[in-house]
Amino acid sequence: MKRSGSMIKLGAAGILLLLLIIIYLLNPAFFNELWKVCLSGDMNLVAEYINSFGPWAMVFSFLLVLCVNAIGFPPAIIFSSANALIFGIVPGIALAWIAETVGVTISFLLLRFFFRDAAEEIISQNSYLKKIDDVSGKEGFKVMLIARLVPYLPSGLLNAVGALSQMSLRDYVLAALIGKLPSTAIEAMIGHDAVTASENPYRLVFNILLAVVVIGAFFIYEKRNNKQE
Repeated sequence: MKRSGSMIKLGAAGILLLLLIIIYLLNPAFFNELWKVCLSGDMNLVAEYINSFGPWAMVFSFLLVLCVNAIGFPPAIIFSSANALIFGIVPGIALAWIAETVGVTISFLLLRFFFRDAAEEIISQNSYLKKIDDVSGKEGFKVMLIARLVPYLPSGLLNAVGALSQMSLRDYVLAALIGKLPSTAIEAMIGHDAVTASENPYRLVFNILLAVVVIGAFFIYEKRNNKQE
């Protein structure tokens, strides 16, 4: 049974590798160009690169945000902000929100498929980890929802925590779908307004203060919750 599971995982990894090879063969410069754009951290450059795909810009941007959230790197704020610059604040946020939710769901499925068995073996040997794992199954939705509401928390870390815990796929997806809307909106608007600060400086200040309040509330909640435990 274990051998069969290993073969399935090996086959899945092979399919992912084949997909990357096909993309490379179709456009050898694609990964190099994308890597440079992503590492630049320049929202204007990212927006310009996305726009270079013309009528396919929105589709490409959706897939790009999806992949970034599935991988957990680089920070998605660069791309959600670029979407707001290109397509407008409301459409850009909506595009980023749906793409991010799909991306973290794919990440959850892949991480759970490849690593949950190994995580279970480690957890079973430690009573403290077992307790945390049991809690994640019962209260996973609430914990993940609160974490997803907080802007700038590393998405890759939350993906891994959810996938390696007992949390159900349904709870994880709902928590991501609901929680990512406000956090994505705050991140995208701060990024958008940082580039266009002269147009509406007061909104930028408001969004920064809102982000600080949300992040502060999260840490206060965590501190109180840890004391109760």
